[in-house]
Amino acid sequence: MPQSTRLHPFNPVPHHRQRRDGRARGGCAAHQPRRGTPDVATTDTSQPQAALGKRLRQVAGERFNLRDDKADDEEIEARIRDAVELRGATPWILVFAILVASVGLNVNSTAVIIGAMLISPLMAPIMGAGFGVAVYDFALVKRSLTNLLIATLISLVVSWTYFSLTPLHQAQSELLARTSPTLWDVLIALFGGLAGIIGMTRKEKSNVIPGVAIATALMPPVCTAGYGLATGQWSFFGGALYLYTINCVFITLATILGIRALRLKRHGFASPAIARRVKIALWTLALATALPSIYLAINLVRQEVYRATAREFVNREFVFRNSQVVDAKIDPAKRTIDISLIGEPLSTDMQETIKAHLAIANLAGTQIFLHQSGDHQIDVTALKSTLLSDLLRESQDTVKQRESQLQKLRAELAKRNALLNQTGDISSELRQLYPSLDQITVGDGVTIAEDGSRHQVVYLNATIRSDLSAAEQQRIADWFKIRTKADAVVFNIQTPEVAAPAKASGKRKR
Repeated sequence: MPQSTRLHPFNPVPHHRQRRDGRARGGCAAHQPRRGTPDVATTDTSQPQAALGKRLRQVAGERFNLRDDKADDEEIEARIRDAVELRGATPWILVFAILVASVGLNVNSTAVIIGAMLISPLMAPIMGAGFGVAVYDFALVKRSLTNLLIATLISLVVSWTYFSLTPLHQAQSELLARTSPTLWDVLIALFGGLAGIIGMTRKEKSNVIPGVAIATALMPPVCTAGYGLATGQWSFFGGALYLYTINCVFITLATILGIRALRLKRHGFASPAIARRVKIALWTLALATALPSIYLAINLVRQEVYRATAREFVNREFVFRNSQVVDAKIDPAKRTIDISLIGEPLSTDMQETIKAHLAIANLAGTQIFLHQSGDHQIDVTALKSTLLSDLLRESQDTVKQRESQLQKLRAELAKRNALLNQTGDISSELRQLYPSLDQITVGDGVTIAEDGSRHQVVYLNATIRSDLSAAEQQRIADWFKIRTKADAVVFNIQTPEVAAPAKASGKRKR
């Protein structure tokens, strides 16, 4: 039999479904007795936090909104399409820019190289290819890549021609800097490309594009590749061409990301399968381009850490009273330290002790080649170069100190001569303004305060025939300060009566 259910006359809810506090679900709280502790009102702090977060998002959205000064989609597309074309004056500008960059690399002039980067038109087809991929305009992609290939071939031919004809074939530091790209070059190209596409899509033209051209440095790598072809140094050719490829790929990728973020109108509809294949191809190309640079970056960091550790080891271990290190060559690739030492030769036991400390200094496996005085293997050229450089550095420091002292003395002498040359004019002008002035003395001196501090002042001593009011004396002091351009002046007034008793008393003493 089913269990019978009793209902309360004022609460038609079964007893077994009532809450423990005696209130029935759906019942009126006024008719239900309270049990236990009274209800405590709680403050909801989520609403102020939500409002603050909303306000911060609003401020950030207004501050970093890329659509505020964005040009029209049609204008952006027209800019990029016009810049992609490689005809008319553009090829000539490219040729001359390549020649300027080649000369700058040849003579190791950074300013000349920067000028070549500013006039280079290589950036346009790269951004055009990225724009075409972003809006699915594959005809623009094809035209941009074709023009980029032609521009690259022109650049290689022109730079190869220059470096084949120039009599200067020594690889300078500007050339060497373009042969070992690392992960940092990838980041420079990516961030520079993002800045470039943002600048390209603004209503007003700015200096972003020239800055991106300098930062990403498209011209020097392709010219360095031409140098490698002309001199037969394939490591230069390969390293520089790899850096050029990094710049092209990641500027293109940055352009795609920028156009997608700005949501420019797409030209055609691409099926999900095509869009997926394009995305996979882009990221595969970017990853394949970046992986070698990551390895080179890791290798560069290791070499720099090794070089710093070895230099610290030499500075710590090779400190002797009667011997001195004049040259230390560190080769991280071969893990060798070549040291030239002058003075008292080190004993074999001392050399073994120093070599035993290599493992403690995290230089295990390093070989030390020590060349001492009397050793026929000592690098005399390096020794002379080091001694001359030290002597020159000390001489330059001494010359700088003496030049500084001479400049101070010249300034003080010029100041005194200027005051001396003005004394005649000052005396004449004062007598014209104040005829009661008799004898005028102008000079400079030093005042010493109670605390011992010293201050340069200019003195004006005057003997007057008749009294001057306080206002007139103040005007004379102000005029004198302006006339001499002095920081501080002292104005003393004497009357003939003040000086006369002194003379009389002197006579009485005799």
